Amino acid sequence: MKKINLIVLVGMISISTFSYGQETLAISKSELSQKVTEKNLQIKIANQEFKSAQADYRQSNAIFLPNITASHTAITTTNPLMAFGSKLNQEILTASDFDPNLLNNPNRIQNFATKFEILQPLINVDGIYGRQAAKAKMNAFALQTERTKEYIELEVNKSFMELQLAYKAVSVLEKANTTADANLKLIENYFKQGMLQKTDLLSVQVRVNEVKNQLQYAKSNIQNASDYLAFLLNENIGDKIYKPTEELENSITIESNATTLSENRKDIQAMNLSTTAYQKMMLSSKMNFLPRLNAFGSYELYDDSLFGTAAKGYSLGAQLSWNVFDGFKSIGKMEKAKADFQKAEIETQQYKAKSQLELNKTNRQLRDAENKVNLAQLDLEQSQEAYRIRSNRFTQGLEKTTDLLQTETQMFKKELDFLQAVFEYNFTQQYLQFLTK
Repeated sequence: MKKINLIVLVGMISISTFSYGQETLAISKSELSQKVTEKNLQIKIANQEFKSAQADYRQSNAIFLPNITASHTAITTTNPLMAFGSKLNQEILTASDFDPNLLNNPNRIQNFATKFEILQPLINVDGIYGRQAAKAKMNAFALQTERTKEYIELEVNKSFMELQLAYKAVSVLEKANTTADANLKLIENYFKQGMLQKTDLLSVQVRVNEVKNQLQYAKSNIQNASDYLAFLLNENIGDKIYKPTEELENSITIESNATTLSENRKDIQAMNLSTTAYQKMMLSSKMNFLPRLNAFGSYELYDDSLFGTAAKGYSLGAQLSWNVFDGFKSIGKMEKAKADFQKAEIETQQYKAKSQLELNKTNRQLRDAENKVNLAQLDLEQSQEAYRIRSNRFTQGLEKTTDLLQTETQMFKKELDFLQAVFEYNFTQQYLQFLTK
């Protein structure tokens, strides 16, 4: 998880008055999750990848189901062999057709043939393993699609929390702006009374301008946060400004977290199934050396007119075929499938190790984030008390203007730091749940 610095935090701030003529749309976390599930492009891509794998699996039905074709052929010929055969198929041969002169120089003849063919696979061992590979691939894509949905859900939660953080931060900056304006009025009165120097007034004016500049900068960059949400929702980018209906949590909940990678995680299961698919493909390439047994049949109709059915006939049979040698093509295919399977095994092992590494890292980040929240809360309380004391002393003429401005700046910075720390902890906790889901 990348740390969001203060500048980025301020850049994502939004206020209700900032619209640039655009529609401000209130949105809840549940509504956002529902919309993104239905409209997100990445989820749609994952669904199409699954459908593609599903279509590959359906193609493997061909090893069990028959292949049926129909054709109609029309010819006209004076070729001796074809002319004699056409008459024979049409069942119109007569004794005179065996005259050598007529056999060698036949008259032109027309033949129309309607043919129905069926091919029925009986034993194709390599096809069975290929079907198993296609099924494993399809199931892997199904799991990967579910994992993609979980990732997008995490991304949506993060974006929603960032938007909540932005609105929470703008509230802090508005308080800073109000305080800065009040201090400026006070300093202006003191300056008019001759109690402060020009440099004190200029320092306060610089501070006021700095706060206003931060707010203006936030107004210009709030669109980025809304644009990203629009991208996740597959809506027109730049048309809306989103405003969360729930506020950012300003506290953390400590939970016990898993430290061991689960084999039931959907992406891990998908990797295992992918390896299984490569294994089945390797076995399929090995079974390619075995013979195949297929049945076939045909029903034929012949006539000398279009779509005629004067003569009929059928044929049935079975074929046992064995590809004895194909120039090492099958051997090379088997070696390639074996290498792909071993590569898939290594990649799965690497993926699991990398996932465990990320899990350990995130657990440490969560502990660091918890410590950061506690320290940030303590710093905020101390800075608020320091500002209260220094402000009271300033009104009594016991503090310098620069010291007051420094304390004020620090107090609001510490409040932003605390909100940032809470955000980091809550997101790290969600990310850890994602890694162990």
